[in-house]
Amino acid sequence: MCEISEKLEKAKEYICKRAGINPAVGIVLGSGLGNFAERAEIISEIPYEDIPCFPRSTVEGHKGRFVFGKIGNTPVVIMQGRVHYYEGYPMEDVIMPARIMGLLGIKTLLLTNAAGGVNKGFSAGDLMLIKDHISCFVPNPLIGKNLSELGTRFPDISEVYDRELSGRIKACAESLGTELKEGVYCQLTGPSYETPAEIKMLSVLGADAVGMSTAVEAIAARHMGVRVCGISLITNMAAGISEVPLSHEEVKEAADKAEVKFGALVERFIAGLSE
Repeated sequence: MCEISEKLEKAKEYICKRAGINPAVGIVLGSGLGNFAERAEIISEIPYEDIPCFPRSTVEGHKGRFVFGKIGNTPVVIMQGRVHYYEGYPMEDVIMPARIMGLLGIKTLLLTNAAGGVNKGFSAGDLMLIKDHISCFVPNPLIGKNLSELGTRFPDISEVYDRELSGRIKACAESLGTELKEGVYCQLTGPSYETPAEIKMLSVLGADAVGMSTAVEAIAARHMGVRVCGISLITNMAAGISEVPLSHEEVKEAADKAEVKFGALVERFIAGLSE
């Protein structure tokens, strides 16, 4: 069995040979942005299944590939489909894509996701800028032997989501006339949705939205010194707030409806990073 560092090196070496560009920004596409790569000037596409030692997304609707190209003049690597802890992968595999993007040289990582609304002031279809997260309900992705070539043993993550980048996203939303909420995102393991009692608990803890990804990727990226920002699409109100039973189909439907405004915001933000 390969050591983590060996897996990372093998995957990075393969990707570098096929990428055709050195990305400055990484983008992880969650529900609502599945077709975002079509907005880019595409240079290459690499299916996850072709990459040595690389985990594959098993979630319906996730294409499972890296797309390299440019948005405006900004060189990017786009993840179409992420892997989740609930799929049965060890946490080191869940964060492997984020680490690989860091090794490819990105300085900025934009994380997007679909989330359930915990804040009663939110509605399905809202976009929420992630200003902080709660990750203590999932294993910390840095547990185990520290890879000193990636980062320090005890990284400071008092500012996981970069304030300057967040300010840029807010300015882009304002210029587009797009309402942008702000809040704290909480990652749980999934795959079951939360109970009403769990949502009540999360509300007391200060969470505004809940999902099954993102926080561990943010930690892994910050460990490597990558600047992180994030946006959640509120696809539904969480259990106990909404009287409608939760379903993956509901999430996909809401994500599809918000795709245009979500994509326009991300495109303007990414293109502006090269200015």
